[in-house]
Amino acid sequence: MYSRRDFGKIVLAGLPLSAALSDINSKVGGVRLGVQSYSFRTMPLDEALKAMVAIGIGECELFSGHVEPRPQAAPRSPEAREEQRKWRLTAPLDHFTAVRKKFDAAGVKLQAYNYSFRDDYTDEEIDRGFQMAKALGVPIITASSTLSAARRVAPFADKHRLIVAMHNHANLKDPNEYAKPESFTQALAMSKHFKINLDIGHFVAANFDPVGYIQANHGQIANLHLKDRKKNDGENTPWGQGDTPIKQVLQLLKQKKYDIPANIEYEYKGEDPVAEVRKCFEYCKDALAS
Repeated sequence: MYSRRDFGKIVLAGLPLSAALSDINSKVGGVRLGVQSYSFRTMPLDEALKAMVAIGIGECELFSGHVEPRPQAAPRSPEAREEQRKWRLTAPLDHFTAVRKKFDAAGVKLQAYNYSFRDDYTDEEIDRGFQMAKALGVPIITASSTLSAARRVAPFADKHRLIVAMHNHANLKDPNEYAKPESFTQALAMSKHFKINLDIGHFVAANFDPVGYIQANHGQIANLHLKDRKKNDGENTPWGQGDTPIKQVLQLLKQKKYDIPANIEYEYKGEDPVAEVRKCFEYCKDALAS
């Protein structure tokens, strides 16, 4: 019999993923620890999955960039955006079903799909995001969106009966962006299917307290992004070097038994995403040890 560590070495060596092992359990102290696959953004999906298995992370919020092809046109150009839109509207939904099967085979729970509705999305592109999420078999879409886009998304969320969890950043200058608690309040009033994807690092960078906010609003929070940042729109830092109370947040989840997935999102500067995500995972385990 292979141990989980042996299996991780096997898949990192390039051999196919198999269903030989049971689902990975990455709960620590009752807290659901997972990863935003954006943490492995420099790696193709198969390699990212192998890394999750090797590290021992059993839950994942899937970044859309891991399932969409890179546009052939120059990045961020109108041509690239149109390429992306065309692919989204024409890609067979079997593509997403196949992605789900990869996660199932690896023993990693696919928790949510990160598809960020923006103001330039057509109605067809919005609706397609919900179809993709259903093909992936996930109950939640996470979205770095805007308040104006959310108003257009609300009826689609109600139609498909899927949760859309809005993700915050630290841009306090644009009232259309999610940064302040008031932005979340406005979104939650738009649809009973709207929830919160709270990024505690960005929340601290915008000078808000994630511990108090989670205590007051835990019933509306679908999942968390864990990262460390400095206050006053400060930089991303290795964990433990910024102002984000990661340990206190994790202890809160443990003590209150909040069933809120806490997903590692590696964004600080580092050379090897696998090594850095592993460090973050160990940081979480140490934080929950006491």
